[in-house]
Amino acid sequence: MIWADDPAFCAPTLPAIWLVATPARPANRADRSRLRRETAQAVLARQDRFAEAGAEIGHLASGQPVLRARPGLHLSLATRGGVVAVGLARSAVGVDVEAVDPAGEIPFALLHPQEREALGSLPGEAQAVAFALIWAAKEAYVKALGTGLLRAPESFAVALRAEAEFSVFDPERADSPRGQTRLIKNGGQVALAAAAIVLDAT
Repeated sequence: MIWADDPAFCAPTLPAIWLVATPARPANRADRSRLRRETAQAVLARQDRFAEAGAEIGHLASGQPVLRARPGLHLSLATRGGVVAVGLARSAVGVDVEAVDPAGEIPFALLHPQEREALGSLPGEAQAVAFALIWAAKEAYVKALGTGLLRAPESFAVALRAEAEFSVFDPERADSPRGQTRLIKNGGQVALAAAAIVLDAT
């Protein structure tokens, strides 16, 4: 999996994830959606394999973004704190970005027991970072599944691994999919957590 922060970067292979920092701070859902779409179109239009017409983004009834002219490619988008995540792959892909909030209350009731146990052993700031990574990974996974949070977040477990990786234990799957994470700093402090996962076609 290739990660890039330059929207003009042309990925030589897929999957690829772009984390694009923008000055925008969208105040509502419509503005966030517009920022995601415009940023993704700018990223995709610069890829060697795309003409402008091939970067048109539509949405399925479930809300998933799709490339109208490229049914063989899969797209996932996310926005948080002015950062837009764009994921592109040849099979189902999910990306998400979450804020790290050391003062925030962690919704333990929405977590799998294994995740609660892992977080409970960590001190304050490390716990906030780990929670943001876990939640970003959970959101990325359900996006790749195509369910979004219609799938109960406590019904499967994310385990953070070394080397910026995570794995998913899902009782509805025979395998244990793995994804990747990234941390985004602002002024030396961890501000955002990003995660991405690609699910092989079965």
